[in-house]
Amino acid sequence: MSNIRKTPQPEVEIQGQVERITYANEENAFSIVRLSYEGRIITIAGNLLSINPGEVLRLRGAWVNHPKYGQQFKVNSYQSITPATVVGIEKYLGSGLIKGIGPVLAKRLVAKFAENTLDIIEQSVERLKEVDGIGEKRVTMIKSAWEEQREIKEIMLFLQSHGVSSTYAIKIFKHYGHNSIEVVKTNPYQLATDIYGVGFITADKIAAKLGFAKDSPLRAEAGILYVLHQLADDGHVYYPDALLADECMKILDIERELVLNAIVEAALNKHIVIEGVDGAKAVYLAKFYTSETSAATNLKKLLTPVTRPYVFDEDKALQWVQKELSITLAENQITAVKMSFNQKVLVITGGPGTGKTTIINSIIKIYKRLGQRVLLAAPTGRAAKRMAETTGNDARTIHRLLDFSPKDGAFKRNDKNYLDTDLVVLDEVSMVDTILMHHFLKALPPHCTLILVGDIDQLPSVGAGSVLRDIIDSGVVAVVRLNEIFRQSQRSLIVVNAHRINSGEFPFLVNDMDQNRDFYFLEMDEPESIVERIVLLCKERIPEKFNFDPFKDIQVLTAMYKGQLGAVNLNTELQNALNPKGTELIRGGRVFRVGDKVMQLVNNYDKDVFNGDIGKIVSINTEDHIITVTYDGRLTPYDYADLDEITLAYAVTVHKSQGSEYPVVIMPVHTQQYIMLQRNLLYTGVTRGKRLVILLGTKRALHISINNNKPRHRYTYLKERLR
Repeated sequence: MSNIRKTPQPEVEIQGQVERITYANEENAFSIVRLSYEGRIITIAGNLLSINPGEVLRLRGAWVNHPKYGQQFKVNSYQSITPATVVGIEKYLGSGLIKGIGPVLAKRLVAKFAENTLDIIEQSVERLKEVDGIGEKRVTMIKSAWEEQREIKEIMLFLQSHGVSSTYAIKIFKHYGHNSIEVVKTNPYQLATDIYGVGFITADKIAAKLGFAKDSPLRAEAGILYVLHQLADDGHVYYPDALLADECMKILDIERELVLNAIVEAALNKHIVIEGVDGAKAVYLAKFYTSETSAATNLKKLLTPVTRPYVFDEDKALQWVQKELSITLAENQITAVKMSFNQKVLVITGGPGTGKTTIINSIIKIYKRLGQRVLLAAPTGRAAKRMAETTGNDARTIHRLLDFSPKDGAFKRNDKNYLDTDLVVLDEVSMVDTILMHHFLKALPPHCTLILVGDIDQLPSVGAGSVLRDIIDSGVVAVVRLNEIFRQSQRSLIVVNAHRINSGEFPFLVNDMDQNRDFYFLEMDEPESIVERIVLLCKERIPEKFNFDPFKDIQVLTAMYKGQLGAVNLNTELQNALNPKGTELIRGGRVFRVGDKVMQLVNNYDKDVFNGDIGKIVSINTEDHIITVTYDGRLTPYDYADLDEITLAYAVTVHKSQGSEYPVVIMPVHTQQYIMLQRNLLYTGVTRGKRLVILLGTKRALHISINNNKPRHRYTYLKERLR
């Protein structure tokens, strides 16, 4: 089992002259450059803004071995140095660097002024008129272009000398332009708000280099916003002020009084909202306060009774739909369908095999027969696709339903432009966070019926809030709870064991894979052995015995991202076993190969791919650093800058699997994952598997997971606002 890690190469400094720019990406300035260094030509690669042939660069970085192109120098930071030789100066000026000077004029300038040429342009630009073909107009153009070029280099040098990597320096320059130095000097913490990828920690390091004190009020306010964002990532919509002060003191290492003053200042600047909650002060980031209060207001508005535009016999409708769908509805299913006619908002919750889909199909069929407009939606692309397959109707993601505009960064459907519908069915509501629910509810017309479908016992949303639980617990919305497993589902050990786990009972374990079942538990103690067995199952055992495809059908799920049983290590091992050879590209220590299974990590509306979408790499252009991925036959290119948006997907975390179903799920359950052993996580993982689930690990870890039924508390106030 290979766990050998490449030793990181030490950072060194080199200096050389730019001979040729082989590749340059205008968006992120990633460049591949041929450099004259110590009498030989080498390749350097990195984010290099506005460099030109003939220019001398002082570079900091490390030597690396590219699998195809051999040794290269990977640049972390750089500084431009004026070319020293006449040949260098001519090449530098003739590269197109300065508007108004081309190769021919550069030759004439150097012939006239030799090694003093750049000093003349810098200090006595009027003297350029001594050269044939240069008049007043050309001098003005050259002067302006030279100053602009010099300013870019000064900004880059300033940023890099204050601990900003060249990648972020380019992003900062593109965002603030000629004001970059002034912005960074005045308030470096603004970078954390304005520049994607620059967090508080990076901004704080820059601020320290600029001489900002640890107890600076600017630092304290920026730190509070940072801590609140971290807490939102943990699921909290707000945080009590006393506990927030404790967290800020810990992270910022400053006095409590300074934190409390900064909280007041952040509220005055409208970055946060402070509200009395349960006798304490709740501190919200402004967008979360708006989202929670708006979601409560719009849901209550929706609950207001309206006169239905249709009259019909409910019992006859139920008889008709059962005949149409060739089904017999159980008593609680009939209750649910009837409630959809009499309630403006209805929640249907239950685990696998309890008949949620049958209820939804019946409701849709009847509403359509009554001439009503119906819309179906889910939070993710995979969940929407599955909903479309099970209902036979069009289903969209919430973002598509609300017509998100990437250009404006906003939804076109809202309270000024309602959705055209009489019924909306929203599936997988446990995945919907507070901000998305706010936008969704805002776009619903007051007359429409809303049916929320989800499994309350699954993991809560990755984003802040406990929306489904809060709506149910508020008591203001009608709820149908489905507990009965239907007969056809009772034959599935996956369904039976999922319900046993959810009820706090130990699942029925089958360890002999020669038995014809759909759920197995392979008891193993050593994490290394578990990794080896997972690889063997994916590569040989499951494809041979069950005829499932390792890429299309099998999904490894795990509780954690890091560690021996984490997604990162499992992906490395599975990639090396299932896809060991082929054209590859390395980005930030991660290896991508043609044929790899990958997952999109963020919503990208320009590319039309969304968080959780799984695709396959079909080509890699190593010269231009472009990877092309196919998602259901749709080709999507990624340049070098975009590669942080995708990750290997042979193994993914259970959180990332929400809303998806896979023919086969393999999942390690071991005490090495102790911190993440929770009943709802185990239950969510098991319920992702459709035809085969294999758990590997120890019974002790299973016991710990099943007995740990204390979901992590999230600070939200939606339930109380609804009441």
